[in-house]
Amino acid sequence: MRSFVLSLAATLAFAGGSFAQTNPAGSKLPEVLRGSSNKPGAEPGTKKTTAAPAKSAVHKTAASRPAPRGAPQRTTPQNLRGSRYGGFAPAPALPPPQLDTTSPRSLNLVNVNSGEMLAVTYWSDGTYRRDALDKLNYFLRDTRDNAQTEMDPLLFDVLWHTTMIVGYGGTIEVLSAYRSPSTNAWLASVSRGVANDSQHINGNAMDIRFPGMPVFRVRQAAQALNMGGVGFYPRSGFVHLDTGPVRYW
Repeated sequence: MRSFVLSLAATLAFAGGSFAQTNPAGSKLPEVLRGSSNKPGAEPGTKKTTAAPAKSAVHKTAASRPAPRGAPQRTTPQNLRGSRYGGFAPAPALPPPQLDTTSPRSLNLVNVNSGEMLAVTYWSDGTYRRDALDKLNYFLRDTRDNAQTEMDPLLFDVLWHTTMIVGYGGTIEVLSAYRSPSTNAWLASVSRGVANDSQHINGNAMDIRFPGMPVFRVRQAAQALNMGGVGFYPRSGFVHLDTGPVRYW
């Protein structure tokens, strides 16, 4: 009997010790598991044990958190996009060319849509010639509906100076010039590359080609003028010129 009592007492003592280690009276262990070790009254040592993991978690969350909307970003030519003219970047700075500002300015053009040809001197003696501008307005009309507008004379200067820079003296092919709003809307519906508010509608743009001249040279010369927009289409072999904001694509 005595041995049985001693054995029972030893068993109870062992079980009581184990229970005490698992959940001692007044223990804050459940609080530690909930991450509340920084509350007043926490056990000594608890904050030290859980502080490092908590700090690491906060740091990781902050690192992966996306930047708030509207946060300022460093502007670069790569991310400066989305303007009203179709998402362009400003043209890179190029050495300004030496321009001829005194010689008469003549253009030899062929309209690839109508097959018409025009050789005209539109500027001489320091002024634009009204009769020549009228001829250009008709020549550069919308051949889809024969609508025409007053073309920007500065556009002809951009084209003429471009020919002077690259040394081109041949006939310039005009693929597109003025577009009526209806024509531009139709083109925008069938082509992703047509802006709804295209400069062609304003009579400020031309798509041109210099036969036999590398397209990149025409593009480079037009950009050097810094007088408007320059679009580069090497696969189609033409360059877009306009007198809108200075930009390139």
